[in-house]
Amino acid sequence: MEERRVPAWATASFSAVVLVGLWWFFALTVVGPGGTQAIPTPWQVIQGYAEDGFAFYWTHFSVTLAEAARGYLWGNGIALALAGLVMVIPRLEAVVSQIAVITYCVPIVAIGPLAVIIFEVPSKGEPSGTATFMAGLSVFFTTVVGSLLGLHAADKASLDLVSVYGGGTWTQLRKVRFIAALPAVLTALQIAVPAAFLGAVLGEYFGKVETGIGVAMVVAQQALNSPRVWGLALASGAVALLLYLGVGLLTRLATPWSKGAAA
Repeated sequence: MEERRVPAWATASFSAVVLVGLWWFFALTVVGPGGTQAIPTPWQVIQGYAEDGFAFYWTHFSVTLAEAARGYLWGNGIALALAGLVMVIPRLEAVVSQIAVITYCVPIVAIGPLAVIIFEVPSKGEPSGTATFMAGLSVFFTTVVGSLLGLHAADKASLDLVSVYGGGTWTQLRKVRFIAALPAVLTALQIAVPAAFLGAVLGEYFGKVETGIGVAMVVAQQALNSPRVWGLALASGAVALLLYLGVGLLTRLATPWSKGAAA
């Protein structure tokens, strides 16, 4: 007899119901009835959404998304350029890899204050240079590593064929390595989406900004408005997930020959 597989949507729906149920249970028992101190109930969060309104969330999310987008473009652009340069000048691979590891290992709390000093204070409603920098920094390591792995995975026979016909490393990069690396690069860019968003939020936590998700969460925490804190956190997770899935869809459409697209 063939085993009947449970649909993915059914499993996801069941998991969501269980998580919400556990959340509601802990909100009513662990922190006390009503969950007003630290953990609000799901209903309180929904009420908070209704009270704050769409304009409140759009005001803050639009700024943070702009910071994340700028950092995403700059961070990934530099990472892809360096990965391509390594294929042309192989001696640079060790240096580029070390730079990527350093950007990943250096604590954010050590870089953030320096970035605040370097970048000018933005006007109200304008993207923060610090948050943009943190977003770019958050995606650099992932994209460099993913791109290098993809570029190195090119078929050696194809590379040799290009060399036989007189092509150099630049021709190999354009004709062979780029196509071979495309699935890995797009996967790295997909993983970088939520990383950029989180980096932008963390950048706003260092201050000198008046608008953004990080600022809104700090203000809500100081006011002990736990429903708003949870509402902002859940909305941030939902936005990051949607963007991640969107880039994943583009990856499937752009690389239908890859195994990930066929799954």
